[in-house]
Amino acid sequence: MEYPVQFSVDYPDRRLSRLSTALRIFWVIPIVIVLGTVSGQTWQATYSGGETVAAGAGGALFLGPLLMIMFRQKYPRWWFDWNLELQRFINRVWTYLALMNDSYPSTDDHQWVQLDYAYPDAATDLNRWLPLVKWLLAIPHYIVLFFLSIAALVVVIVAWFAILFTGRYPRGMFDFVQGVIRWHNRVIGYAVTLVTDQYPPFRLAP
Repeated sequence: MEYPVQFSVDYPDRRLSRLSTALRIFWVIPIVIVLGTVSGQTWQATYSGGETVAAGAGGALFLGPLLMIMFRQKYPRWWFDWNLELQRFINRVWTYLALMNDSYPSTDDHQWVQLDYAYPDAATDLNRWLPLVKWLLAIPHYIVLFFLSIAALVVVIVAWFAILFTGRYPRGMFDFVQGVIRWHNRVIGYAVTLVTDQYPPFRLAP
């Protein structure tokens, strides 16, 4: 049985740009700034006179859907669409940073990332009280993902050298990093965007 949150990344079965790979940590900066403006990040600057200016907007919608599910048994469709498209954009940026493609991330085209989950009927598909404790129930996943994320970082560093020397992302490494990101997305869908009540599986595979 497939988990409701489906995620995959197209494997680049071709030679990747060595220049783009070598400079990825710098080339990703502009799109990370763009992402920060819509993902709830706060940008702050302090001037010599002591004046502080901060700006931030957007982010995944959590409290709004939680309250609507609890009290109205409803998940507004445009909130659902916002969370889904924001999560797709975040994944395009993260997979680009993880060297999984050398095309620059788009702000709207889905490109090499496939992330999908069905729009839930809150009245029949979602328990109205479960969102209050999902973040708590997901704690075992946070612990596992902490260590998996460290392992994925090491794999990406090794893949960086592999791409520089061979132009290819080793398939086993690619599948592992994809699996870790897939796991992250399942937990986000369960505990943050609240699109499913089905508990995420402890596995990397689809």
